[in-house]
Amino acid sequence: MGAELFKNIPSKVDDLVSGVLKGRIGLPDLQRPFVWTDNKVRDLFDSMMKGYPIGYVMIWESPADYETKKNVIGKNKKTYDEPKELVIDGQQRLTALVAAMYGVVVKDKNFADKEIKISFNPLTREFAVWTPAYERDTEWISRISDVFLAKEQNSIISLRRKFIKDANEGRAKKNLGELTEDEETSIEDSINALLNLSDFSLPTLEIQYDADEEAVADIFVRVNSGGQKLTENNFIQTLISVYENDTSDKINDFSEKSRIPANNTSYNTLLAIEPSHLIRMAVGVGFRRARLRYAYMLLRGKNLKTGKFSAEERQANLDKFKEALDKVMNLNNWHGFINIVGEAGYISNKLIASSNAVVFSYILYLIAKYDYKLDAINLRKCISKWFFMSTITYFYTGSTESEVENQFADLRDVNTAEEFIAYIDRVIATRFTDDYFNLTLPSELNSAAAISPAWNGYIAAQIVLNTPMLFSNTPVSKYFIVGSSGTKNAIDKHHIFPKHYLEQIGYTNDRDRNQLANFTYLDYAINIDISDKAPADYVNTFRQKLGEDGYKKTCEQNALPENFENMEYPVFLEKRRQLMAQIVRKAYMQLST
Repeated sequence: MGAELFKNIPSKVDDLVSGVLKGRIGLPDLQRPFVWTDNKVRDLFDSMMKGYPIGYVMIWESPADYETKKNVIGKNKKTYDEPKELVIDGQQRLTALVAAMYGVVVKDKNFADKEIKISFNPLTREFAVWTPAYERDTEWISRISDVFLAKEQNSIISLRRKFIKDANEGRAKKNLGELTEDEETSIEDSINALLNLSDFSLPTLEIQYDADEEAVADIFVRVNSGGQKLTENNFIQTLISVYENDTSDKINDFSEKSRIPANNTSYNTLLAIEPSHLIRMAVGVGFRRARLRYAYMLLRGKNLKTGKFSAEERQANLDKFKEALDKVMNLNNWHGFINIVGEAGYISNKLIASSNAVVFSYILYLIAKYDYKLDAINLRKCISKWFFMSTITYFYTGSTESEVENQFADLRDVNTAEEFIAYIDRVIATRFTDDYFNLTLPSELNSAAAISPAWNGYIAAQIVLNTPMLFSNTPVSKYFIVGSSGTKNAIDKHHIFPKHYLEQIGYTNDRDRNQLANFTYLDYAINIDISDKAPADYVNTFRQKLGEDGYKKTCEQNALPENFENMEYPVFLEKRRQLMAQIVRKAYMQLST
């Protein structure tokens, strides 16, 4: 058995909660979204009142010298300006205790402020999630935080007397008798029992400060006592939330505003930014690292050569991280990049199967702009081609970190703007080969997958080429704009060989009927006109309306083989996949000019 990296510290709830409030224990979930439901918080207190075990907390001791770190800071009057221990498991549980017991505001999943209000009935010792009904009911304490704060202020006796007075007045209004002596005694006992939850056992495991960061990160990811899946990104957010709170606030603010349409904010239509995205971007831009394991070493102040910690090393790394983060969160940079992605045909999040494509292409955009000083025209051209290629060819899917680490290694030999442009063209050329367009892409379109980069790339190509929808003069791009009624788009994905028609001629398997090559986008009116008609029937109608030239043009633009309506279904699919792949090639050539 290997040497244990931790020691067991018998702890009480109050030891940990007071440690958080004083700043000795770092609890990042007070700054980032709290995912527990209020019902789960209510169950936590109910379990404690019944004497059930509630799990444990795991903390990581900091390497810093804390005799020099005591200070009164901020509105919470913490006695430590940096934490002595960092919570790496049990964050949600401890956040629930701090927030519900002392009224500390947390963030919900949309980064909005949220109070966790748990009500308590001293007559029955029941807990409940706060509602206006409990606020009005004089036999309930609407917020247990009132009780714990009253103890802090030495006003428990006053709180108990007021509760009994209000309860009697409430009973009088209902024509009920006053509280009996036994009930008043029960109320006092219950309030004391509630306060005694501060002494409830909450075992603590402390990992020693010199434990290897990779081991601690592995522990962080593996432990899951609160029911929340943890990742390396969560671990780095934990470090930043605790050791660099102002930076954490900026990250959360940028992420929050990316979800809310407003001028001069990070809002965009492609990606709801998560803090993890921004951290990964800053690590990539600042340190040219894709593997996040380096980030938590650097941000903790570890010299990668000596293995030793120092405040100077950590500050230098933090400064570099924040400098990169400023570039990442610069709105001119962010929206400039989003516009370039739009020029590549990706104008909706529905067309982007992986957030990695956005994250790592943005890193490349910033490196090209700041390190290689590409001018605006070449920057736009390079990154639009790159994003188009990388998204459709799964460049950032699979072993993404390894792929990007290799790219960073390649860029060490790239020194000028001209060399960078040549590098981009060279990498794209290794992916966008004749075989790719003639064999690989048609093969990838031989699918009925609901999410397909190949299909998304074909639609992006139509947007690049400003292609009208089939049998219409309206560009496909227009119908990816969110409609006035909400998130519904005024567009319909329709079977070219209608599903019901295929069933009638013997194709009963959905995988056969829902082939990507059997889909196109139509507006609602045309979709209704076509309905379940056989291709030969509806084609004649539109051929007459559009004229022969117009009909041939719309078929060509939408990758429909000539006289497709008379083809056997498998033959049609094979020919259309080839034509769809050539549409993608044509769009790439346009981006390259």
